[in-house]
Amino acid sequence: MQKCLLVDDLPEGLSLMSALLAESFPELEQVTATSVREAMVQVGQHRFSLALIDLELGDGHGADLIAWLTERQSECVSIVGTIFDDDEYLLRALKAGAQGYILKDQPPELIGLQLRGIRDGQPPLSPAIARRLMRHFQQPMFFSDTESRLSGREREVLGLLAKGLRLVDIAQALEISRHTVGDHVKSIYRKLNISSRAEAALEAQRLGLIAL
Repeated sequence: MQKCLLVDDLPEGLSLMSALLAESFPELEQVTATSVREAMVQVGQHRFSLALIDLELGDGHGADLIAWLTERQSECVSIVGTIFDDDEYLLRALKAGAQGYILKDQPPELIGLQLRGIRDGQPPLSPAIARRLMRHFQQPMFFSDTESRLSGREREVLGLLAKGLRLVDIAQALEISRHTVGDHVKSIYRKLNISSRAEAALEAQRLGLIAL
């Protein structure tokens, strides 16, 4: 039986993608991992025809895992499954060898449709990612300031965070899961080099997202 490697460090994300994979590829045996280290162990024990890999993992970056996997099992089709839609993540993953990029905060039925496209040789790309790729090749992309490094969703999260909303309230307001909000917050803090809500509020004010 052919096998699929599924890598996600959050139980909610692992459960969602596992269910969608089972619907789209019922013939594949799923092998799961919650870290880069665990995934590497599984790659040493199994041959995979498909891999669905998150990017922000607790002990490393999914793009590095994709590059490592591609070197060892070139026949494996590696797909990114993540919430991050900015160019930094996208281009790093594609350069590492990813053959598709799926956003997990889409409706599940759309994710399933994109996964099933793999059977027909179609690279699974979320519409927002396809548009980013087109813009990237149509004109140069520059990241000269903080604002350009934040994705649209991250700007929304930052604005609400700076207003004092809890993660669960932000999740409800944006109609996404709490763990997705948490991932966005981690990415925002990293990109802005901050570590507190107070600093987030100052940055949000500087970017014109809120008025203080």
